[in-house]
Amino acid sequence: MNKPLRVAVTGAAGQIAYSLLPRIAQGEVFGKDQPVILQLLEITPALKALEGVSMELFDCAPSTLVDVICTDDAEKGMGDADAVFLIGGMPRGPGMLRKDLIQKNGPIFRGQGAAIGAAASKGVRVLTVANPCNTNCLVTQFHAKGIDPKQFHAMTRLDHNRATSQLATKSGKAIASVKNVIIWGNHSATQFADASRATIDGKPAYDVLDAEWLRGDFRSTVAQRGKAIIDARGKSSAASAANAAIEHMQTWHHGTAEGEHTSMAITSDGSYGVPEGLICSFPVTVKNGEISIVQGLELSDWDKENLQNSVDELLSEREAVADLLK
Repeated sequence: MNKPLRVAVTGAAGQIAYSLLPRIAQGEVFGKDQPVILQLLEITPALKALEGVSMELFDCAPSTLVDVICTDDAEKGMGDADAVFLIGGMPRGPGMLRKDLIQKNGPIFRGQGAAIGAAASKGVRVLTVANPCNTNCLVTQFHAKGIDPKQFHAMTRLDHNRATSQLATKSGKAIASVKNVIIWGNHSATQFADASRATIDGKPAYDVLDAEWLRGDFRSTVAQRGKAIIDARGKSSAASAANAAIEHMQTWHHGTAEGEHTSMAITSDGSYGVPEGLICSFPVTVKNGEISIVQGLELSDWDKENLQNSVDELLSEREAVADLLK
């Protein structure tokens, strides 16, 4: 039997984790032959609820689950972790500006980063899900001393999946027929979904669908989808966010298919004019755990303007947490 992987999950009694954890325990992320130990981190008042989550996980009788550790101690939760899902954070409340949310969450992710640096495996892979995920990831990464910055990602797979399904729905084709959409920038309303390299049943999306729709309603629908879900169900995305987190980590672990790329928010190396060090979404391929930004894509002036708008927002968010990056 393989040595168990230790998987840490924060906000583990919340709605996203409730959808995420059974699927990790069942081997959907790391493989049916890979045992896992789940290390669940919550705030102290939620520990009782977390105990119930642990009971349910065992009641699923998953074949790959070895143990469940429940704790409110960050270093214990991150102890020897091989993979981390950062889901817990302060939610955006009524009247709260994005800048307010960034400043409230910054100290939380500073502490989690410090715990990762102190206790996690040096090869740990960290995925930030809690919003604003790009900048939360940046703060976490900065404080995780001794861990390679490349091992920290923020999640734009949800946006990628939303874009894929929008193309499928509009074209009347199966979701599986859509390949190679791109999400650029921030996980926010400034992101932009790019269908210029996407294919539908092997045909360029721009040959299948109306260009005006692809440059207009398609992009705005993807960017505003989270708000639309809140308006419809009164709560933010949970099941779809959990699914995207699973797929992001699956791809990081197993790689992308030949000829295909996905979207991940990773540390910029300066590609496409994005300042080095920003956590920005790019088209990437993954092989043996190594992430490579797809190079050589020609962006129109309009695309560059859209990307720059998102980059400017990321820069302003970085400025809002500047005191946490010293």
